[in-house]
Amino acid sequence: MVRAHLSVTTLRKLIEMKMIPCISVHRNLTCLHHALGGIRWKSSYRQAPLLTAAPARGLIDEPISVKGRFLPPHCPVTVCAQMHSEDGDLWEAFGHYNTTSDGTVSLTRDHSVGGSYLGCEPMGLFWGLQPAPGARKGLRLRKKNVETPFVVHVSLLDGHVSPSERQSTELAAVTTERWYMAPGVRRIEIRQNGVVGTLFLPPGPGPVPAILDLWGMGGGLVEYRAALFASRGYASLSLAYLGHKDLPAPRNRINVGDSYFKTAFHLLQDHPQVCADRVGIIGLSFGVYLTLRLATQPDISPSCLICINGPVGSTVTLSDADGRTEQFESDQKYWVFDDDGYVSFKALSLPANLAPETIVKIEKLTCPLLCIVGEDDLSSSSIECANLMEETLRAAGKHQLFTCLSYPGAGHLIEPPYTPNSRASLWSVKPVKQITLWGGHLASHAAAQEDAWKKTLEFLETNLRC
Repeated sequence: MVRAHLSVTTLRKLIEMKMIPCISVHRNLTCLHHALGGIRWKSSYRQAPLLTAAPARGLIDEPISVKGRFLPPHCPVTVCAQMHSEDGDLWEAFGHYNTTSDGTVSLTRDHSVGGSYLGCEPMGLFWGLQPAPGARKGLRLRKKNVETPFVVHVSLLDGHVSPSERQSTELAAVTTERWYMAPGVRRIEIRQNGVVGTLFLPPGPGPVPAILDLWGMGGGLVEYRAALFASRGYASLSLAYLGHKDLPAPRNRINVGDSYFKTAFHLLQDHPQVCADRVGIIGLSFGVYLTLRLATQPDISPSCLICINGPVGSTVTLSDADGRTEQFESDQKYWVFDDDGYVSFKALSLPANLAPETIVKIEKLTCPLLCIVGEDDLSSSSIECANLMEETLRAAGKHQLFTCLSYPGAGHLIEPPYTPNSRASLWSVKPVKQITLWGGHLASHAAAQEDAWKKTLEFLETNLRC
């Protein structure tokens, strides 16, 4: 069939060649219309599918709205997220959706009917990220360089497919950046008075409240939570105490004592941009024991404490009364292995299995304590330790200081929201390659992280803001 726009083009050429007078253009167009039997003008152009993610650049704890438009109505599509870790490993998540009658799909409105997650999960593409098929065993996604973002490629695929199989054409795509550091946050390496850490300061002159950030026996210097706290307005010092090249060797034991942690607390408290009477402490895993131990020292007065899935005493034999430890691998009496050879350290931290002299005198606490518990924790006896904290404070007439958040289906690694959980990951390579169990089911753990982070910020707002 002859298209009307082709005939018009021909007509214009004839006019330019002066074979048809310009004054006759309208008459000729009218005649052409009648000659073609009144063909209705019809464009062959159709809007290409469009995928958007807003905001395209944001903090890791900010939700993202992902939408697809200009799609056929009631058709199956797959929305996929893929990214490479800093070690080069590919992580991916995907959801199967059906477009609505207007040819759109929205992750904040629509339900995934298959893939990495089910139901209406606006951030499922992000907390659902897992190593792509064929990846190395024991991977855990953690940010090492907080001055760069995670870059996530979000794509829209035709049909209900698995992205790793590449069975479908990519209809549209968008890239989003996920940051731990907000613009203006300053990162300062600390190597002062023997203290090894990284200080993050929020924008502005201050003074601002502050948080001392303690992680577990994985060791090293973990910065991403501290960077995010600074992005939310708190000065934050992430402290290394084990397994770092700038600390005394050997790396498989704690070679610093109570004075080290006191010095770090005072260093943060005395900083000119910090409110000296508004300093809290947060600890995860073994960091809980260190948090409680530090808070009960006579010359330390934190404004509040946050304890996430950790013991009330040392799970490692102490070599002296100052808190230094023996080698972590030396005491394996309570290690439990599953059928895959993965190890659980949960029994280590049962209050009955802790050396009595290491159990912190929790009755000495004078500040509010927020305790966060994952009920599927396979690395720490978090429920039993939280119960002991509560019972001890109640007996001391201080029950009002204690708040507990307990989450069914959540594992050990309750971290900032919209980040994926690893139920098990590589723990050590030497003397043997060892994978440890953390626990947690993806959707339940993700819900716990989102709620716990929101309530953590509310707790800090109540107890730390100047």
